[in-house]
Amino acid sequence: MSDNQQPSFQIEKIYVKDLSLELPNAPQVFMEPETPQLDVQINNEAAQLSDGLFEVVVTVTVTARGAGKTMFLVEAAQAGIFSIRGVPEQEIDPLLAIACPNILYPYVRETVSDLVVRGGFPPVLLAPVSFEALYQQRQQKLASAVQAEPAAG
Repeated sequence: MSDNQQPSFQIEKIYVKDLSLELPNAPQVFMEPETPQLDVQINNEAAQLSDGLFEVVVTVTVTARGAGKTMFLVEAAQAGIFSIRGVPEQEIDPLLAIACPNILYPYVRETVSDLVVRGGFPPVLLAPVSFEALYQQRQQKLASAVQAEPAAG
């Protein structure tokens, strides 16, 4: 019984799950001298595929607006399949919500930048993201919701 499985964390596959670029007001937007305002949304989610295998997806949506028009809209979903074995149950969620997105984020940053350039715009350089801070915020919201639930009932 003392022969417990050694903890292991491994990348099995990294891939682009979904990718889109929309230029709804082309070619007119290329005539605008205005620098677009960027709205960046980042989301990550995880799903168990089988025993010890998980898919994690980091989705980035960038909307650029200028002169009252949408100049471009990019959405990229970067995914990975990760093997997590012999890890205590309470440590799996932080791995999926922090470590895996930290691995995937540089790939999605490059994908977004490349796609924007291919659309005829200067590259979009996404700022670093603290997935640990996002995880902690989500945990605090869950804790607040759990505390508020008995009061509502």
